[in-house]
This record gives sequence, structure tokens and C-alpha cells, in this order.
Amino acid sequence: MTTTPPSPAQPASTRAPFEYAPAPESRSIVDIAPSYGLFIDGEFVDGTGESFKSVNPATEEVLTEVSAASEADVDRAVAAARRAFTRVWGPMRPADRGKYLFRIARLLQERAREFAVLESLDNGKPIRESRDVDVPLAAAHFFYHAGWADKLEFAGLGPAPRPLGVAGQVIPWNFPLLMLAWKVAPALATGNTVVLKPAETTPLTALLFAEVCRQADLPPGVVNIVTGAGDTGRAVVEHDDVDKVAFTGSTEVGKQIARAVAGTRKKLTLELGGKAANIVFDDAPIDQAVEGIVQGIFFNQGHVCCAGSRLLVQESIHDEVIASLQRRIGTLRVGDPLDKNTDIGAINSAEQLARIKELSDYGEAEGAQRWQPACELPDRGFWFPPTVFTNVSPAHRIARDEVFGPVLSVLTFRTPDEAVAKANNSTYGLSAGIWTEKGSRILKIANQLRAGVVWANTFNKFDPTSPFGGYKQSGYGREGGRHGLAAYLKGNDQ
Repeated sequence: MTTTPPSPAQPASTRAPFEYAPAPESRSIVDIAPSYGLFIDGEFVDGTGESFKSVNPATEEVLTEVSAASEADVDRAVAAARRAFTRVWGPMRPADRGKYLFRIARLLQERAREFAVLESLDNGKPIRESRDVDVPLAAAHFFYHAGWADKLEFAGLGPAPRPLGVAGQVIPWNFPLLMLAWKVAPALATGNTVVLKPAETTPLTALLFAEVCRQADLPPGVVNIVTGAGDTGRAVVEHDDVDKVAFTGSTEVGKQIARAVAGTRKKLTLELGGKAANIVFDDAPIDQAVEGIVQGIFFNQGHVCCAGSRLLVQESIHDEVIASLQRRIGTLRVGDPLDKNTDIGAINSAEQLARIKELSDYGEAEGAQRWQPACELPDRGFWFPPTVFTNVSPAHRIARDEVFGPVLSVLTFRTPDEAVAKANNSTYGLSAGIWTEKGSRILKIANQLRAGVVWANTFNKFDPTSPFGGYKQSGYGREGGRHGLAAYLKGNDQ
């Protein structure tokens, strides 16, 4: 038998780049109804406000129509939550409350694929992020807080911690299901009931979660979901019978909420914007740091409040880091969020895309140098390519304002003291990153950074056991971990 000898290897300079075959996730796993109502007192009911459309940002396709809650609807939801707190959930044995949370966590795992597909359709994020990060973490928060339900007396929060009552919660569009879990899980574990308002552009996983609550036989009124825009959120926050307000979103809206709650008996936690510094020292492992930089700014299209949007590179390695970073960005795949090969999905809305473009244009007008890879964007939907600005000054708007998109600003420093000064030169203080092989430097710099979360040789890593929150205009209070329980409990003097 004769064989054909192998042909010589093609030179690397002429070899075609490795192409990924499309690997789309099936939409058939999700059954989206033509319209949705509110979830009040354990039932889906029509809202009395003007309905609105939920749109797939990758295609601009209308997914469904959703009821908007009026003030009267919010009144009904708060009344249902108060009844459930007074008659059922508050008096219930803490161990039994924990059983419901365990049941919800298991149902989230069982329906994980359904939640992941729906989240990517409604939000625009890549399916591998919703599948591998958002949904598993949401379930983990319910598992974690279920374990605390009958152990609150041992959490160091006083000898007999008591729930506040009704929690009004308003969540953003960047992590719809995960932000729901961050807020609902600790509220229920500590014995409170909930009225939750999801973002108007991403209400669908919250409404699917309402189905999970029914499937888990959660008592009616313990969780209520009222959809709508700003007026609905304002009605929840300002309602006289709400005992606790938790908000994640923009700093401007957070300030409005703080003013509305000031002078009342309501407890308040705010998790707002950020402009995180990701600091790379000259002894950092460059390839590992570049992966962390990419994860820090391009994860979820940069729609992350703690995104590492300011890259501070030690001057001596600036050129090497930027060259390596540009090579890595050139391999990122932008496109269909339901394709398992996609790295960067769609921008969540036309409004957010317009803001990203506006701030990027400001960056160029102020003298920064814009770099974007060769990138073919889809014809329909809301898209923005991964973008890096060099020659950035701390005074530039792209270095000061939260872009909330896949846009990285690069600054340099010479000494550790200069790095700390530039990192802290921000009105925000939510997160930061440090890249160095010296453990002593990590500890020293982390202690000097005015940020609620500091990652060392990694970025954007979350765990329900670890508290999260910020300083300055990034808000106050903590979510997650033992510290996050305190925001939903009365002190001994109350």
C-alpha cells in the first residue's frame, strides 16, 4: 500500500487564522409568552400602567410585551408583602425558611439552561457567560443564604437579630438574574419579604424567577415582582410601608434615592457606579495580566460596575503590555450572544450604545489615541467593538466618567506611590486590581487603595461568601457574605 507524503507545514505568516464553526445554543429551550403581567401575592396579574416592549439587543426583535406597574399596583404588592411578613414568613421557623431557599436554589440549577438562554436573549450577553457565571452564581447565593437562615444568632449581629419587614429592591439591566439573587436571597434568609423592580430593558428572567417561586411553593406575597421604568422604581422606593431599600444602578439615581429616603426610618444600601483602576507592575506575569485586563473590561461588554476600565501600567513595560493586549483583543469574537464561541455580545440598548459612542468621541477629541481591532459587526442590533485608548490623561472624561461599555483607558505610572495616587484620583471607589509577584506589595497597595474590593492577580471574581460594595460615589453598605446580612436585620436597639 502506498501513502501520499504529507505536505510541508504552511508558513505561520501565510496561514489562515483558526476559524470557529458556529455553535448556537437553541432558543427552543425557552418559551416566551406574548405578554407578561406583574407577580403579586403569588399570582400573575395585569398591571394598570402603560405596557412596554422587551427587545433582543442583538437583533432588535421584540421578544414580548410587559405590563408596567402603577402606584396602585405597587400598593398592592407592598400590602401583599406586609401580610406575608406578618402572618407567614416572619413567624415561620428560620430552618423552614431555609428549606424554601434551598428549594429555589435547586430549581435554578434544574432550569439553568432555560435561564441562561433567556438572559442572553433579553440582555445581549454571551451565552457562555450567562451559562457559566450568572446562573451558577445566582443559585450559589440562594444555597449560601439558605444556610444562614437558622444561624443568624451566630453571625455576630447580636443575640436575637430580627428582620426589618418589607424590602423594596430595584435592580439594573447588566446582571438581571444575579442582581436579583444578590438581593432576594439575603432578604428572605433574614425573614423579610420582598417587592422587587427589575430593569425595564431586562425583566424576563425576573418573571421566570416568579415561576420558580410558585414551583417552590413559596408562600404568596413573600416575593412580589413589579415591572416598569423609573416611575415604578420610585413608587417602590418612596412607599411608606417599605422598611428597607436596596438599589443597584447609576450614581445619579442612587443620589435621588438617598435624598428620598433621608429622614425616614428606612434602611438603605446603594451599590452604584465605578471606575476601577487595574494596576500592572513591572514584575507582573504579562500574559496572565493581559488575560485579567481582558476579563476586567470586556466581560459582559464592559457592562460591569466594577469593571477595570482604567488600566495603570508601570512605564517601563507599557509598550510590551499594550502590544500583548492588542494581540489578545484581536482574537476576541464579537457577535451572536447565543453562539457558544462568542466573547463579546451586544450592547444592552440603543441608549447605552449612544452613551458609549459619545464618551469615546470625547476621548478622541481630548487627545487620547483610539485603537480598535479589525472587527465586522452585525448589521442589526446594538454593537460596539472592543476599544483601547492610550495617551490618556487623568483629566480626560474617559478616565473620569463611567463609560459602562467595552472601552479601556490606559495610563502610566513610575512608582507605587504614583500608582496609588492615580488609582484613588476618582469620585468612585468600588473595586481595583493589582498585578505583581510580590505578596508584600499586594498587601501594602491594597491597604492604600480606597476601593471596596481589591483583586490580586485576578479580576472580576465573585463569591457569595465575600461581601461586595464601595466607597465615595460607588455607594455604601455591603452585599454578600456575613456583612450583607446586617443590612436586612434590626439592631438590638431597634
